[in-house]
Amino acid sequence: MNPITVFIALVLAFIGLGLSAALTPLIGGIFILLAVIVLFSLKMAKSWERFVILRAGRFHGVKGPGLFAIVPVLDSVTAVIDERIQTTGFNAEQALTRDTVPVNVDAIIFWNVNDAAKAALKITNYRQAIDRVAQTSLREMIGSSMLATLLSERQEADEKLRVQIGSKTAEWGITIRAVEIRDVAIPVGLQDAMSRQAQAERERQARVILGSAEAEIAEKFVEAAKLYGDHPAALQLRAMNIIYETTKERGATILIPTSMVDAMNPPTALAVAAFAASPNAPT
Repeated sequence: MNPITVFIALVLAFIGLGLSAALTPLIGGIFILLAVIVLFSLKMAKSWERFVILRAGRFHGVKGPGLFAIVPVLDSVTAVIDERIQTTGFNAEQALTRDTVPVNVDAIIFWNVNDAAKAALKITNYRQAIDRVAQTSLREMIGSSMLATLLSERQEADEKLRVQIGSKTAEWGITIRAVEIRDVAIPVGLQDAMSRQAQAERERQARVILGSAEAEIAEKFVEAAKLYGDHPAALQLRAMNIIYETTKERGATILIPTSMVDAMNPPTALAVAAFAASPNAPT
C-alpha cells in the first residue's frame, strides 16, 4: 500500500461515516465501498518501477510510473520490476586457461531491465540467471584465452564478455551495459616463474641491443680506418686533437717540439695521444 492510496481511502471512509451519521446509511455505505475499492485498485509506481499486470491469469500490460488503477479481483500485480542500472559481482575459481594455467578471476557486470514483461514472464528469477550466465561465460572466455592475453588485453576481454552475456540475456529483457574484470590471480609459484621469465627476457633484449650497438661501432671503426688509411694527415690531426682535449680537461700541459710533430707518423701520434689520456701521464 502506498501512502496516497491509503490517504484517499481514509478520506472516503471518514466521509462515508460522517454521511451515515448525518444523513442516511446508504450514502455513507457507498462512500465506504468506494474507499475499499480505492484501497485495492489504486496503485503508484516510482519513476524506476514497472508493474506487470495479469488479468484473469493472462498478461494484461505494464503500468508505471505514477498512479494507475487495476480492477480488483480480476487484476493482479505479478511483479514489480526495477529498471535502474544494477551491478552483480561474479567470479571463476581455479579456471584453466588455454595454456592450462589455473587462475582466479573476479569481475563485475552492469545491467538493467529494458523489458519488464519479459523479465517477469520469461524466466523465474532473472537475477540468479544473470549470475549463472555470467559465471559460465567467464569460464568459457578463460578457457579460450592464453594467460598472457588475459593479463594484457583486459578491455578486449571485457567487451567479449559483454557481448557473450548480452546475447544470452536479451531474450529475458535484460541489457548488459558493461563488464569489468577486476582481478586475475595466478598461483604464487607461477608468479615467481613468470617474474624470472620476464627478467630473462629483459636481459636477452639488453644483450641484443648491446650486440647491435657493438656491430654498428665496429662498422664505424672500419670506415674510419679506411678513411685514415687513405689520408694519413687526417689521422695525425685527429691524434693532436685528442691530445689537446685531454690536456684541456685535466689542466695539464704537454710540450712537443715542432720538429717532432712534423716527424710523427700516424702510429706515433696515436701512441702519444693514448699516453696523454692515460691516468699515469704527468701533469
